[in-house]
Amino acid sequence: MNTYVTILGSGSALPTWQNSPACQVLHINDKDMMIDCGDGAQLAFRQMGMKTARLYNIFISHLHGDHCFGLIGLISTFGMMNRTQPLHIYAHPDLERLLQPMIDYYCKGMSYEVVFHAINPRKQEVIYEDRHVKVESVPLHHTVPACGFLFSELKSFGSREERTHKWVKQYAYISDTKYKPSIVEQIAGVRMLFHESTYTEQDAFRCPVTCHSTAKQAAMIADQASVGQLLIGHFSSRVDDHTLFLNEAQEIFPNTHLAIERQSFEIE
Repeated sequence: MNTYVTILGSGSALPTWQNSPACQVLHINDKDMMIDCGDGAQLAFRQMGMKTARLYNIFISHLHGDHCFGLIGLISTFGMMNRTQPLHIYAHPDLERLLQPMIDYYCKGMSYEVVFHAINPRKQEVIYEDRHVKVESVPLHHTVPACGFLFSELKSFGSREERTHKWVKQYAYISDTKYKPSIVEQIAGVRMLFHESTYTEQDAFRCPVTCHSTAKQAAMIADQASVGQLLIGHFSSRVDDHTLFLNEAQEIFPNTHLAIERQSFEIE
């Protein structure tokens, strides 16, 4: 697999025997990029045999604990493994204010630097770009400032004489959000979409208060955006049978898959 995403956590706020809180690693153009870092992320990271030396960037969608409580453990472990490369974290500016004192207290004398990059979750903008990969924020509607991320890869097309280059939308990560059709234009045509699916329609009445989505709503976004594949996750602990989410989404968008932990999904 050349471009793929590995699911390290696909649960919501309350961990269960099936699911840990949110965390994924996107492998794109020989780069590993972590998306959210819930509690237990470092354990799953090591169990999957991932290499610390390949992970340079972490993108945090918002500052609810199930999306960032795993950071201090991961940072500490990387230090004990004598990491030398800087680790770059892209998040709401409050994260540095909250996390830096913990790093100073628990990780004294660490062998590498943690570099914070403040982003504005309410603004659509390019937050990271190199010669091969571009990452844009996707503003969402949640109970705190939150954004998703759109990852695009620079691809070459045509013959050697008439070669052109263009950004290809490979992966969109839509974290905690109320159903928000306005994101469709930005993520249209993406090869794979992850969209949070905290509830089934049976619990849809909770969405206006918690600002989450149902599996059906995630599928509606995927259908409207004409994406290639849909992954659903961030499952509520209220539902043990995840096929209920899958069946609900597949009625609208057949090419839907459950974001099962410890599995990788190729982005074609």
